[in-house]
Amino acid sequence: MEVLDRLTEPDCVKLCHRLVDGLCGREPPRRGEYGASWSLEEWLRLRDSLTAVFCRSVGSNAADEEVLAELQTSCSRHAPAVLNVLRARRREIRLALLGRTNCMSSAVLQDFDWNLKLALSSDKISSLNTPLLSLSLDVRENGALRPVAVEMNKEELSALISSLEAANKVMLQMK
Repeated sequence: MEVLDRLTEPDCVKLCHRLVDGLCGREPPRRGEYGASWSLEEWLRLRDSLTAVFCRSVGSNAADEEVLAELQTSCSRHAPAVLNVLRARRREIRLALLGRTNCMSSAVLQDFDWNLKLALSSDKISSLNTPLLSLSLDVRENGALRPVAVEMNKEELSALISSLEAANKVMLQMK
C-alpha cells in the first residue's frame, strides 16, 4: 500500500471514504478518478488491501494501536488518516459486514424440540442398543414456517455441537 503515499492527505481521506462507501453498498471509487496516480495493477492491489484492512479491523474488533501498527508498515505517511476514516465509519462497516453475513441465508431458526431415544433393534440387526437424538426444528423461511426433523447418532450429535460452538465463537468475536 506504499502507493497510497502518492496522494495528498485530503485525497487519501476521500479515497478511504469512497472505499467504505463501496463496502457499504454505495458508489465505490472508480479507477478513472485515480488513473494518473497508479497503474491498473497498483489500483486493484491498493483497493483490495485497504478494503481488507477495513474488514479485518472491524471484523476482529482490533484496537486502534493494532490497526495503526499494521498501516504504518505499509503506508506510513497516511496511516493516521486511514485510521481516522476507520474510526469514523466503524459502525457502518460493521453493519455492512453483518448484512453480508445475514444474506447468506434467508432461513431463521424459530423454535426447536428434542427427544432422546434408544433404538433396541432394527429390521437388519436384532440387538442394536443405539441412542438416537430426534431433533425437530421450526425454520422460518421467506415468512413461512417449515418443520424440519433430524435424527442423529452420538457421533453426528458431537459433530453438530462442535460446529455450533465454532459458530458461537465467531459470533462472539464479531461483537
